Amino acid sequence: MDFKFKDENGAPNKYRSGYDADIWSVFKIMGEFVEGYDKLFRVGPCVSIFGSARTNHDNEYYKLATEFAAQLSHKGFGVITGGGPGIMEAANKGAFDAEGKSVGVGIELPFEQGLNEFVHPNYSINFNYFFVRKVMFVKYSQALVVFPGGFGTLDELFESLTLVQTQKISKIPIILFGSSYWQGLVDWMNTSMKEWGTISEHDTDLFHVTDSCEEGVKIITDFYSNEDPEPNFYF
Repeated sequence: MDFKFKDENGAPNKYRSGYDADIWSVFKIMGEFVEGYDKLFRVGPCVSIFGSARTNHDNEYYKLATEFAAQLSHKGFGVITGGGPGIMEAANKGAFDAEGKSVGVGIELPFEQGLNEFVHPNYSINFNYFFVRKVMFVKYSQALVVFPGGFGTLDELFESLTLVQTQKISKIPIILFGSSYWQGLVDWMNTSMKEWGTISEHDTDLFHVTDSCEEGVKIITDFYSNEDPEPNFYF
């Protein structure tokens, strides 16, 4: 196929115009990285909490995410979420009520209504690009806590596991909260994935499964009893 960058009248065609837009978007992407790095670096040690935006207020996991975040705040950790509703709102609420650092890393979407009310104004930031936002979740988090969620939650979980597995970031605590929700996935990893040889025998040691806020917080605090928290990677 012979691509032509001008139409029959000599004007740039849509393909060429898209190329120009792509080149200029690099500066917008760079600006988002600079803003995110500057703001989140100042927050200090944090834990990212993921989970479904569809979880309502009377759901068991909403209440547990609130309690988990409050306990983390009492231990001196800030809490980072996607800033939306559901589990994200619950975690921000727990940090906010405990007078901890409640961080919202939002994304501009046509069907979202902005950051939830429990994100502290000093710790709020919105992104246009999912991939920039995902870097912020991992780079400035000393642990990842994953509550029941959908595709976005799974995306964040498996990207984080891949980064640790491939040693692109240092090993950090990764906690799956809610054994009744996650057990089927863990069983599939232990059977299908290991039997097919697509992961190693010890790859499932990269995460913990728990139903206890106290146990989850202890996993994180024990890990850092001999480790100094710091950003996870440098470019």
